[in-house]
Amino acid sequence: MIREKEFVPARGLLALTLLIVASLAILVMFIFFVKAKFPPGIISTIFLLMLNILGYAGLFMVYPNEAKVLMLFGDYRGTAKRAGLAWANPFFQKVKISSRVRNFETEKLKVNDSTGNPVEIASVVVWKVVDTAEALFEVDDFEHFVRVQSEAALRNLTTDYPYDAHEDGEIALASHTSHISEKLKIHIRDRLEKAGVEVIEARISHLAYAPEIAAAMLQRQQASAVVAARTKIVEGAVGMVEMALKQLAQDEIIELDEQSRAAMVSNLLVVLCSDRAAHPVVNAGTLNH
Repeated sequence: MIREKEFVPARGLLALTLLIVASLAILVMFIFFVKAKFPPGIISTIFLLMLNILGYAGLFMVYPNEAKVLMLFGDYRGTAKRAGLAWANPFFQKVKISSRVRNFETEKLKVNDSTGNPVEIASVVVWKVVDTAEALFEVDDFEHFVRVQSEAALRNLTTDYPYDAHEDGEIALASHTSHISEKLKIHIRDRLEKAGVEVIEARISHLAYAPEIAAAMLQRQQASAVVAARTKIVEGAVGMVEMALKQLAQDEIIELDEQSRAAMVSNLLVVLCSDRAAHPVVNAGTLNH
């Protein structure tokens, strides 16, 4: 495995100054030899001028949050990261790699969750290159590699969890976003370590049931919500009835036999659990003819 090693090039401004001075000196020598009609001197100055021009090819610029990978005839010599104008061997091949933070959104993937229900899911991945040598030499195209492996990690993660939690404490894609995002980050990071890439953040950007089951799942969610609400209502109504009976017995407001207690409990539960407002009926007694 090829790991990154830092290459410290010569200061570019100093090298540029020396090259310009050398160019002027060679030009003066060339003019002198031409006037002197001295062919060996003319030929030598032309040769020096070609070397001087070749020296200018060694100048290169490194911008902030950028690196230049330097290779000599296919041999990796190091990575220049110091920002500014620099100079190195003119025969070095210089490959630019950005170390800026990047992000992308995966395609909407159709995957079955752990319960077998098809869901649509997508994620946003924030990443950057931390090892230029691994990014350039260990994988063929590190940007394409990041995209493909991120989608593969997202598919694998989706199959491990259900869309909705069906039991208390169960981790689900829809209800535990922070946990799922952290797991997704770990999955992607493990796949991208060999590419010299650091995953800064990964989070779910889209999550929905597949269209073919969306309507059925919506009805199930609505039914579950109704059942949960009714359960709370019944629990509250039973508590209120119990409190009412205890209060009546404690204050000795009225003596109730078993039949009366059962009728009162029934009436109170009907009133408290009904989804409509109760309409009182006033007993006016009976008419004697």
